Amino acid sequence: MWLRRTKTRSRVHNAPTLKFACSSFKDVHSLLYDGGGGGDSPSSPSIYHRNRSAKELIRSLSNPADREIRIRGAEKSVVLYFTSLRVIRRTFDDCSAVRSILRAFRVPIDERDLSMDSGFMDELQRILGESEKSKLTLPRVFTGGRYLGGAEEVRRLHESGELKKYLEGLPPADPGTCEACGGYSFVLCQECNGSHKCYRGKAGIGSCTSCNENGLVRCPSCSPAPL
Repeated sequence: MWLRRTKTRSRVHNAPTLKFACSSFKDVHSLLYDGGGGGDSPSSPSIYHRNRSAKELIRSLSNPADREIRIRGAEKSVVLYFTSLRVIRRTFDDCSAVRSILRAFRVPIDERDLSMDSGFMDELQRILGESEKSKLTLPRVFTGGRYLGGAEEVRRLHESGELKKYLEGLPPADPGTCEACGGYSFVLCQECNGSHKCYRGKAGIGSCTSCNENGLVRCPSCSPAPL
């Protein structure tokens, strides 16, 4: 006796449906964040946060405790400590950005390039009271003889429009370029002709005491007297 074939219904498992959650532009932007995609905020702060940060910076600059960091004899100019070397890309970019911002205001700027004279490093270290040179980051800006801050502080004040107020009392800059140094603020030492070596009689050849390690001296026509 033959068994009757019965049709068995095979249960078809439904394939899992893909659900697509429509992400907002804010979520997409957070995925592109350089911090690894886990951050909730984009790399650049909003205008509100920038203005709030600038106001906090202004309040900190108004603190009497911050007025102790000053440069005597620089009340009528901006003093900028920076480097023109490209060894560290981020430091070079920060220095270039701050120089461009300050030059746009057409005010006198005493640019002190640490790559041209290592004595500026010791000078800045003495002014800020830092015991270790490794803690000194560049650039550093002083306006009217008073310490303003570094690249982040200058950017915040510039974006909020407050930087202009700190530079209003300064005289206008000379529009021309110094003919003696060509705008580099340094000239060759006349004592050693830039070799940093001098003949000292019986003592033989020694280091020149009139110039820096590069055989340069500050331009007497456009550079202020050293501190």
